[in-house]
Amino acid sequence: MSRYDRYVLSQYLLFFGFFALILVAVFWVNRAVVLFDRLIGDGQSALVFLEFTALTLPNLIRMVLPVAAFAASVWVTNRLHNESELTVLRATGTSPWQMARPALAFGIITALMMSVLTHFLLPSSINQLALREREVSRNVTARLLTEGKFLHPAKGVTFYIRQIDPDGTLNDVFLSDRRDPEQSVTYTGARAFLVRDGDKAHLIMVDGMAQRLDHKTQTMSTTVFSDFSYDISSLTQKIGQTTRNIRAISSLELMTAKEAITDSEGFSQGALTEELHLRFARALVCVTVALIGFSALMLGTFSRFGVWRQALIAFALLIGVEGLRGIVSEPVLKNPDLWPLIYLPALSGLAIALLFLHLASHPSLLRRRRRAEPGEQLA
Repeated sequence: MSRYDRYVLSQYLLFFGFFALILVAVFWVNRAVVLFDRLIGDGQSALVFLEFTALTLPNLIRMVLPVAAFAASVWVTNRLHNESELTVLRATGTSPWQMARPALAFGIITALMMSVLTHFLLPSSINQLALREREVSRNVTARLLTEGKFLHPAKGVTFYIRQIDPDGTLNDVFLSDRRDPEQSVTYTGARAFLVRDGDKAHLIMVDGMAQRLDHKTQTMSTTVFSDFSYDISSLTQKIGQTTRNIRAISSLELMTAKEAITDSEGFSQGALTEELHLRFARALVCVTVALIGFSALMLGTFSRFGVWRQALIAFALLIGVEGLRGIVSEPVLKNPDLWPLIYLPALSGLAIALLFLHLASHPSLLRRRRRAEPGEQLA
C-alpha cells in the first residue's frame, strides 16, 4: 500500500474505534441498568455484575460493529471531500478504484474482527454466561440471606429477613408470593431455617402465619402454623436446562454435527443452517457497508454544501441491506437448501457499491443523465 493508502486506512481505523466505543457505551448503559438492578437487587456483589457485563460485551460489539464501520467510512470520506484531498487525487489521474483500496482493506479488517467475534468469542461468552447464571441460581444464600432488605429473587416474590443469628437462625421472616394471578399468599414467621436437600432448598418457618387472598372473591383466609416448609428452589432459575442458546454452539459443531444437535437439543436443520451462514454473512456485510459508505460519497463532486445527499443515499442503502437480512432468513428456516439467500443482502450491497465506483470512474455517464433529464421534461 502507498503512503496515502496507509494514511487513509489509519483514519478509518481511528474513527472506527471512536464510533464503536460510543455505540457500545450507549447500548451497554441501557443493558447495564437492568442487569445491575437484577443482580444487585438479588444480593450479588459488584464483581458478579462486572463479570456478567464483560460476558455480554461480545454480543454488543457484534451488533454495533457494522454500524461503526459504516459511520467511519462515511465520516472519513466526507473529510477527504471537504479538505479537497480526493479532488487533488482525481486531478492527478487516480481512479476511484484505486482510491477505494483503503476502504476495501478497512472492510476486510472489520470482517476479520467480526469473524473472530461470531465464530469464537461470542459462543464462548454465551456458554460462560449460561454457566455463571446456573452457578448464581444455585447460590440461594447469596440471593436470600441478606438481612434488613426487601429482596425480589423472582418476579412476583418479595422476601425479607430482619436479622440473621450467628448460628444461621433467621428472625422475623416475611415472604410474599404473588406469582399466581388468581391468588396471592403472604407468609410470616418468627423464626426460620434454610435446609438443603440435594439440589433443592427449603425454608422451614416456625411460629408463623399464612394469609391467602383470593383475587376473584376478594376474600382472605388466615392459617396459623407451628412449622411450615416452603420450597424456595422455584425462586431460582431452572438448573436442569439442557438446551443451549443456538449462538452458544461453536461453528465447527454446526458444520460437523447438525443431526446430533437436532436430536439432542431440538433445533431444526433450518435454524442451524441459518445460524452458521449468518456468521459468515456478517463478516461479508462489514466489507459491504465500508464500500457503500465510500462509493456513495464518490458520486458527488466538490461542493461547499458538502455531500449530504450522497450520505443520505448511503444511509438508505445501509437500512435496505439490514432490512433484506431479516427477509431472507424466513425461507432458510423453512428450507435449509436455500442457504445462499443469507448472502444476498451483502452481495446486493456489494454490487451497488461496485456500480457506484463504476459511475464515479465515468462521470460522463452522470453528466449525460443530468443533461437528458431537462430535455425529457421539455419534450
